[in-house]
Amino acid sequence: MTALEKKQLMIAACQVRMGVIEGVHAAKAGHPGGSLSAADLFTYLYFRALNIDPQDPQKQDRDRFVLSKGHTAPGLYAALALRSFFPREELTTLRQIGSRLQGHPNMNETPGVDMSTGSLGQGISAAAGMALAAKYQKNPCRVYTLLGDGEIQEGQVWEALMFAHHHKLDNLCVIIDNNGLQIDGAITDVMSPYPIADKLKAFGLAVAEIDGHDFDQMEAAFAKARETTGTPFAIVMKTTKGKGVSYMENQAGWHGKAPNDAEYEQAMAELKARLAEVEGM
Repeated sequence: MTALEKKQLMIAACQVRMGVIEGVHAAKAGHPGGSLSAADLFTYLYFRALNIDPQDPQKQDRDRFVLSKGHTAPGLYAALALRSFFPREELTTLRQIGSRLQGHPNMNETPGVDMSTGSLGQGISAAAGMALAAKYQKNPCRVYTLLGDGEIQEGQVWEALMFAHHHKLDNLCVIIDNNGLQIDGAITDVMSPYPIADKLKAFGLAVAEIDGHDFDQMEAAFAKARETTGTPFAIVMKTTKGKGVSYMENQAGWHGKAPNDAEYEQAMAELKARLAEVEGM
């Protein structure tokens, strides 16, 4: 990755975060914390990793992405809009009646969404099924899925991982957003999933552990995922919940609520300042 390419990703990530804040503020509801922690990942996927075409969202050999932690749809929508799957102006229709952008992704309505998700634990099963189908069809596509670290407390996740290893789904990449917080507080207090990487390895997956806000580390991990054969690949990203908005960072209370007008102005001012900083680099 060149310095210019990295700068372009950093600029896009700022814009994705701004889209998250605009959407949840307009809706007066939504999940900003986990959307912001995964904003860099959404940016990397849609601007570098995925084989996709916004002009042909259903092309057969496209890579698939399943947002298993479907409540962070505001982050996904912001990335899709920035990637020109639909007009950016639609972000402020989040959760409104008649909008294509509901609280959880809907594959039947939203361009670029490959699977309807929301019930935690289920998305990875769908992704594993897609990966197996691609193998049968000799489709060269890759399948990526993003889970929350609280989500992996669900037993179905581990059944899906066992299934993926059994079927040697090396076209499947499982990404875990390890921001340490879920709706009820710290994951270590609710039900600790640690050691995450060791458990994934015990289920037969190849694993990389990275800083989920570092594009160079993402680049290396995704390259390793593409090179791995015979088994699924997992990326465990250490992230900061609410990343980019000072008063939201590492605060479980911002898992699922929207900023008021004053909080919105502060968040946007901080993100615009960061954008100007990156653009000036």
